[in-house]
Amino acid sequence: MITQSSGPVLVALKELAKIYRTSEVEVNAVCGVTLEIHKGDFLAVMGASGSGKSSLMNMLGCLDRSSSGTYWLDGVDVARLDRNELAGLRNRKLGFVFQSFNLLARTSALENVELPLLYSDPAVPLRERRQRALQALEWVGLSPRAKHHPSQLSGGQQQRVAIARALVNWPELILADEPTGNLDTRTGIEIMQLFQTLNASGITIIMVTHEPDIAEYCKRIVQMRDGRVVSDTGKPSPRIGGPRELGSS
Repeated sequence: MITQSSGPVLVALKELAKIYRTSEVEVNAVCGVTLEIHKGDFLAVMGASGSGKSSLMNMLGCLDRSSSGTYWLDGVDVARLDRNELAGLRNRKLGFVFQSFNLLARTSALENVELPLLYSDPAVPLRERRQRALQALEWVGLSPRAKHHPSQLSGGQQQRVAIARALVNWPELILADEPTGNLDTRTGIEIMQLFQTLNASGITIIMVTHEPDIAEYCKRIVQMRDGRVVSDTGKPSPRIGGPRELGSS
C-alpha cells in the first residue's frame, strides 16, 4: 500500500465495507477496504461503473455509514458520531465538488459560496460571510464575477464557483466527484491545474474520475474493482509553477 506522503494521516480506513440490502438481493458495494491517506495527498479513485468508488466516496464524505470496519477522519472515529455531530464534522473538515456544479440558479456566485457558512456553529456574521466568500472567489480567480448568476457563467466558471464554495470553510479535505465530467478538455485542464495549486497550498484532495488523463494530474492513483482496492500507485505530479499563496488577500 502506497504511503508516500510524509504528512500525518488524515484518513484511516480499516476493513471498511458497505452492504446494500433489499428484500431480494444483497450487494457488497465496498468490501474490506484498508487505506491511509496523508495530509497533503492528491489522490484519484478510479474504476469501472459498479467498482465501489462512489460508495466509498459517500462514506468518506460522511454522507453514508459503513456496514462494518472503521473510518477515522483527522483522529475522529466517524462511526461514533450521531447525525448532528456528522453534520458538524462535514461542515468543518470537508469540502465537496460535484460534476454537476450544484449551484443555486437564482443566487449570485457570492451567495452560492456563502452557503456553507450559513450552517456554521457558531454562526458567522453576515459581514464576515461576505468577506470570506469574496476571498474564496479571489482564490479561484472569479472575484470579478461575484455578482453574476450561474446562467451568466461558463461551465468552467461555474465549477470554479463550486470549488470556492468548497474552500470557504478552509477544509482539511476536498472530495471531488468527476469534477471535469461536464467540461471540455481545455477547461478540464484548467480546473485540474487549479486543484494542483490548492493541493500545493496544503489541502488534501480525493477525486473520483474515470479519465486516465485527468488522474495523471494527481500524486496517487487508487484503482477499485468489485468493491476492493486492486492497485495503489504513487507518482510525481506535473509541475505547474510555484503555488499561489492562499488564505491571504
